[in-house]
Amino acid sequence: MQLKLSTADITSLKVDAIVNAANSSLLGGGGVDGAIHRAAGPDLLAACRLLGGCATGDAKITGGFKLPASYVIHTVGPVWQDGQHQEPELLRNCYLASLALANEANCTSVAFPAISTGVYGFPKREACQIAVAAVRHWGAEHPTSDLAEIVFCCFDEETCALYRTALDS
Repeated sequence: MQLKLSTADITSLKVDAIVNAANSSLLGGGGVDGAIHRAAGPDLLAACRLLGGCATGDAKITGGFKLPASYVIHTVGPVWQDGQHQEPELLRNCYLASLALANEANCTSVAFPAISTGVYGFPKREACQIAVAAVRHWGAEHPTSDLAEIVFCCFDEETCALYRTALDS
């Protein structure tokens, strides 16, 4: 499995699945969630309404509709409190659950945003380290998976640099 970095708009990536850093209602919001809903069109909201929400640390999948990606995997990251309320474990679970769904959908490529690092306030450095470690762990546990390419899609160069450091360690 190859891990890549991209500083781009995740909604423009030509991958099998993009991961949406969603809220628990799955009905759209701000940041990457709002951007994905706007780019996918109203059919995404209709599909999300049928899912009945999503728990923190879990993930659900829909079609990609008007996106270049065939699927959107919606995951709910933890809101940072102080690191003592299972935030690291819940964030790790977001990546593992999303990869499991991508694998079940026979995806070969998936792109992740920096889950929970926006308004949810998770410290970026720690979030990047957790993301890279979780993806590497999943890959080691599933060596025969068709998932060949994982893209960490960064909103800005600061986040990209933090991912670069995590990838190099």
